[in-house]
Amino acid sequence: MSVVLSIEDVGPCRKQLKVEVPAPAVEAESRRVVEEYRKHAKLPGFRQGKVPTELVKKKFQKEIEQDVVERLLPRYWKQAEAESELDPLLPPSVDEVDFQPGEALTFVASVEIRPEIELGSLEDFELPELETEPTEEEIEQAVEDMRRAVAEWVTADRPAASGDLVAGKLTQLDPETGDPGVEKPFSFEVGDPQVWEELTLEVTGKQAGQEAEFVHQEGEGDDTVSRSFRLLVEAVRERDLPELDDALAARFGEYPDMAALRQGVRGELRRGKESERRQQRERAMLDQLLARNPLALPQGVVDSEIEGMLKEYAQSLAGQGVDLEKADLDWPGMAEQIRPQAERRVHARLVLDAVTSLEAIEVGEEDFEAALAAIGRSQRRSPVSVRQALDRSGNLAGFRAQLGREKAIKRLLGEAAEEQAAENQEADTESENDR
Repeated sequence: MSVVLSIEDVGPCRKQLKVEVPAPAVEAESRRVVEEYRKHAKLPGFRQGKVPTELVKKKFQKEIEQDVVERLLPRYWKQAEAESELDPLLPPSVDEVDFQPGEALTFVASVEIRPEIELGSLEDFELPELETEPTEEEIEQAVEDMRRAVAEWVTADRPAASGDLVAGKLTQLDPETGDPGVEKPFSFEVGDPQVWEELTLEVTGKQAGQEAEFVHQEGEGDDTVSRSFRLLVEAVRERDLPELDDALAARFGEYPDMAALRQGVRGELRRGKESERRQQRERAMLDQLLARNPLALPQGVVDSEIEGMLKEYAQSLAGQGVDLEKADLDWPGMAEQIRPQAERRVHARLVLDAVTSLEAIEVGEEDFEAALAAIGRSQRRSPVSVRQALDRSGNLAGFRAQLGREKAIKRLLGEAAEEQAAENQEADTESENDR
């Protein structure tokens, strides 16, 4: 017996279903809920579990009806979903619930569905080619950066210059009287781009014990705000760089000498360049793939993506100690600002899912377990606990789908064929060695 009374298109990627729960099912569930309430009900003049059924129905009518609806709706939505062969992208939004005792229950569910996609060409992407082998200059600069990172700061009896560490006190001056406020300590490396430009310019050329005043401006045009400050330089320090010798190499791991350190740096730089090359090629491919496959996006899914992005941002702020209740944040404005990014994410997922379907790309159990194990290693958890956590949060299927998208990206970039060729060559080499 069909539980779907009707299906209507209410948008390019949205359907509305009217679903019926048969009266016998409603009656059976109602009896179960009433009996549970009767077992636990405590009313004056009656022992627990001895309250008459009719009195329980009357006393807890609203609660009983709500429980019955909450139990039946998910169950019959699943049946309606299977019957209509829909592939919803989000849980349904439910309204117009009509529940009358002794009668069939009906409700209306609206769902976002996948748009129909007729994929364009999946070949001939114009991909950037980047050099992945580091130059000698890049290697030497990286070694010098490492050397500077472990250098000690020593007092410099001279004016401050770029690269020096300057420490002192900063005081904001009253805009009307010019009186100094509370002194605040400062310490920064001259040339740090995150430091006010006016402050950097003022300390440059100053020695310990010297004072100066400057004006810092924020904003533009009519919104410009100027504030006056007084500074006192208390110390100027410079780096005491260690020698470029084997002792320095040993400070960065199991490197016996500088030659080994430079070789290790070469490998790190190469891996970084390879990662950057991969990212740029993937970005270029996706730009072209999405341009070839324009879609009317399901706006409910886009809104859900925006909500998730804002939630991540809020969690990041909270982790930095920001009081979200007191922070004056324009959440609607931020939502509109990140909408294009959210739309691109949704667009990419939908098109890549279509690619996995067309190309019959599957995530085998071996690949799935390997991915779970990788997450487990990064979080110091077992693959089983990772799987259970994903399952409890309802993200297990989504995780497998994401692995499928990643395999699709590899195929579109030609990496899958390269990996297979490398595996075949390795197998041939082992076979020759065995002979």
